[in-house]
Amino acid sequence: MSQRHTRLAGLGSSLGRAARRVRAMIAECDYAQRRATTLMTAPDRFLIDRDKAPQTYSEFLFRTSSGLLHEPSARRRARGQLIG
Repeated sequence: MSQRHTRLAGLGSSLGRAARRVRAMIAECDYAQRRATTLMTAPDRFLIDRDKAPQTYSEFLFRTSSGLLHEPSARRRARGQLIG
C-alpha cells in the first residue's frame, strides 16, 4: 500500500470517528430534551402535596397520565442506549 492510500485511509477513519461522536452528541441532546419536556409537563409537578399518595383511583390515573419512559432491553443498555 502506498503512503497516499495510507493517509486517505487514516483520514476516512478520522472522519468516521468524528461523525459517530457528532451523532452520539445529537442523540444525547435529543434524549435530554425529551426527558426535560416529560418532567416539565408531568401532572405531579403542579400538585401542592406531591409527597402524598393519591386519595382516589382517578387521582392515581391523573398522576400517571404523563408520558412514561420505557427502559431498553439489557442488550441495548450494554450498547449504551439511554432510557426513552
